[in-house]
Amino acid sequence: MPFRLGPTELIIILLIALLLFGPGRLSNLARELGQSIREFRRGLTSEEEQGAKSEKRPDKPS
Repeated sequence: MPFRLGPTELIIILLIALLLFGPGRLSNLARELGQSIREFRRGLTSEEEQGAKSEKRPDKPS
């Protein structure tokens, strides 16, 4: 991990987030974060596929 956070630090961060946002809002935030990451990965995958398809196309003879 880049910040070298251990399990104790992660639990403390989650408890603080729970106190700040509450259980209902925290679950919505986690869901929205997961959806954002999923869409970002889909975007990366589709761009890679489009790049690979464009590289495989033969040039038209002139």
